[in-house]
Amino acid sequence: MYQFESRVRYSEVDSQGKMTLSAVIDYFQDCSFFHSEELGVGIQYLAEHQVAWVLASWQIQANRYPQYREHIVVRTWPYGFKGFLGYRNFMMEGADGEALAFADSVWVLLDLQKGRPAKLLPEMGKAYQLSPRLSMEEPRAKKLILPERMERQEEFSVHKYHIDTNSHVNNGKYVGMAQEYLPMGFEIGRMRAEYRKAAVYGDVIYPLAARTDGKVTVNLADKEGKPYAIIEMEELEGSR
Repeated sequence: MYQFESRVRYSEVDSQGKMTLSAVIDYFQDCSFFHSEELGVGIQYLAEHQVAWVLASWQIQANRYPQYREHIVVRTWPYGFKGFLGYRNFMMEGADGEALAFADSVWVLLDLQKGRPAKLLPEMGKAYQLSPRLSMEEPRAKKLILPERMERQEEFSVHKYHIDTNSHVNNGKYVGMAQEYLPMGFEIGRMRAEYRKAAVYGDVIYPLAARTDGKVTVNLADKEGKPYAIIEMEELEGSR
């Protein structure tokens, strides 16, 4: 298990002074990268072996969003590997140990030269120490299902600030894009995301959105409606 401490910055909060979901995602991503760097299998190691960890899906549950200046602890640990897949949990806690948010995620190790999944390298398997999987409520369906009726939204281009070190849209940026279609005052309690194909700089995204019973589903798609990413957001209970 790896962890680091931080304090909620002004740049990470919304108009109510609460940390945004995008900031939670950034903390989780940073924690996983810090962990890999500590073990010697970080960005440089991956680049030298022409592989990259690409997020396939994750589920995030928020109990409470921490406030500006609040002290937090962020933790992560892998709980399994299978072929080219890696499984990792995350936890964000308050200074007193309160569970603020937690996540389950599935990653694919991608061969950058061949453009297809690669088996876990022996050094990586030795570097990571597995811990038990976090107990989380299982989703009703393993795969996200798009609603039959979705409203097309205005298309937009992928910009340079969306791109990460893998030269495609960072997974957290997709979630930020999807949040544009939430009604005012909608606080996210649970978020699920599936990443189907990587969008790159210059691509155009054609969003479709649907609202049903405290839930908003967004298909960030190409011109033919094929998803780059599907984001499902459920409202936090008692947030209104």
